[in-house]
Amino acid sequence: MADDLQSRRAVIAGVGVGGLSLALTACGGGESGTTTATESPGQSTSGSGAPSAESTGSSAGGALAKTGDIPVGGGTIFKEQKIVVVQPAAGQFKAFSAICTHKGCLVAKVADGTIDCPCHGSKFKIQDGAVAGGPADQPLPEKQIKVEGDQITLA
Repeated sequence: MADDLQSRRAVIAGVGVGGLSLALTACGGGESGTTTATESPGQSTSGSGAPSAESTGSSAGGALAKTGDIPVGGGTIFKEQKIVVVQPAAGQFKAFSAICTHKGCLVAKVADGTIDCPCHGSKFKIQDGAVAGGPADQPLPEKQIKVEGDQITLA
């Protein structure tokens, strides 16, 4: 019976290690071009805050997104570039720093006309980056972008 108990422990230990290995593999970085919550170069959210199509970002001067990727009344957060591009009204595109002016957290979503920080609840207006709700007391700095045709690039 002792041998049987040891065999069961060995099987459980093996499954535990194998299960842990599988879990770690699943949580590891994906292939190039795949998007995860922590690696996402851009996350679009509509005016309702619901996620829409993901956009791929690139380095300074490169294309960030197509104009159709930025929802009217919403925006896209480009984590790698630390900017958020918004479309407050149809055809009007603006960009702001995605770093909250309160404690330096990365903003997490664009919803209901505001850019929202998850750390302490600060909200910023998509029209001009002004504080819509504290504790932040400074607006998000505006960033320069260029819109040429259907392409939005860093200026």
